[in-house]
Amino acid sequence: MTLKEPVPVAPGIATGAKAEPPHRATAWPEARAAAARAGTAARAGREPRRLPLGQALGHTLAEPLLALTDLPSFDTSAMDGWAVAGPGPWTVRTETPVLAGHAPAAALTDGEAVRIATGAPVPPGTTAVIRTEHSRTERTERMDTEPADTEPADTEPADTERPGAVAAPGPVLHALRDVVPGQDIRPRGQECRAGDELLPAGTEVTPVVLGLAAAAGYDELPVPPRPRVEVLVLGDELLTAGLPHEGLIRDALGPMLGPWLAALGAEVLATRRIGDDAEELYAAVTGSAADLVVTTGGTAAGPVDHLHRVLDKAGATLLVDGVKVRPGHPMLLAALGGHRHLVGLPGNPLAAVSGLLTLAEPLLAALAGTSASGGRAPVLDEVHGHPYDTRLVPVVRRGEQLVPLRYNGPAMLRGIAVADGMAVVPPGGARSGQELDVLDLPWPPTSGAVPAQGACFT
Repeated sequence: MTLKEPVPVAPGIATGAKAEPPHRATAWPEARAAAARAGTAARAGREPRRLPLGQALGHTLAEPLLALTDLPSFDTSAMDGWAVAGPGPWTVRTETPVLAGHAPAAALTDGEAVRIATGAPVPPGTTAVIRTEHSRTERTERMDTEPADTEPADTEPADTERPGAVAAPGPVLHALRDVVPGQDIRPRGQECRAGDELLPAGTEVTPVVLGLAAAAGYDELPVPPRPRVEVLVLGDELLTAGLPHEGLIRDALGPMLGPWLAALGAEVLATRRIGDDAEELYAAVTGSAADLVVTTGGTAAGPVDHLHRVLDKAGATLLVDGVKVRPGHPMLLAALGGHRHLVGLPGNPLAAVSGLLTLAEPLLAALAGTSASGGRAPVLDEVHGHPYDTRLVPVVRRGEQLVPLRYNGPAMLRGIAVADGMAVVPPGGARSGQELDVLDLPWPPTSGAVPAQGACFT
């Protein structure tokens, strides 16, 4: 697919455009840091919960994972074969093989061998385990006899059993390769000793972590409680079904924000729609049981933008009131008291995404004891910037480079729908090849899947 020539990615901010005066707001990096600090402070009062292993997948460890036992907890055979003692050849003890899950066999003495299975405890006195394919056995044909007052043996048939005859010991085992002491034995504590730290706090619980925890003796894992979030979608103009008409538009944020917040590890209690009514909004904010209330719209100073007045009446403390970022600069963060917070997102869809990544994601990550994900990569082409503010631009990764996407206006979702992340463009823009921070999205990358003919590219 051939990329088109760069074009200005937002009207009014390209080179030569009339510059807007800087607005009074928090710089974007400082706003992110403030949100993370708020989450860290709120986490201090939250006790971990213990979840059964089957329910802990996708959570994070609230405490370091310490081994509850040695691993392995006893000397174990690493292969199917023979446990042997001393140098060979060895006389095979004719007894039931030593099996996994069964008590160890009686101690071996030098010159003895016993059949053993993978995972079985090796008998005391074992020098090494010889793999089945590296051994052979033979039966002893010799018969030892005790003296007797009979005719010489050569006068008797060879297959006649004589009084006093004693059968030779069992089969004899021979090694087909050199035997090294300790071979194919997993010694007790080879992987860890009881009390060793296996994983630090904050580690994501993956299927492998579940397996390690089970092996180390855990039935439950300590995890931070998932932050409870309630979404309040504000506005009389929003439709929940059908086509836009007569000044009404479809609500794009209601269907999007709940699943996005859940992907960030939150427990979404509800997504509620509230009209442009200050009293209804006040009741919803103050009556919510959520750790984080997320609102959409109402963050500016329009005739029906009630959020600032509601927060003032509720006794909230504004931690961030506007951010120097485009899109989404009217976003805000407030402390509601009792370790509860509110993130106010702008009403435009991509501006709301900007607020989600700037304020909600770092706060939720800090509540969970983790950090917001991201990285750095060079941008393929020049990206125009705002004179004073940071810009967040949807991008896809092409190899090691970032390709900005065209549909990145505050009300547009077409670009972010196929994006791998949001590039952080500093004030003034970025030149071709410049490394930029990238905010990851909480789902797998698109692997370059974009609309036909590259219509989304700048």
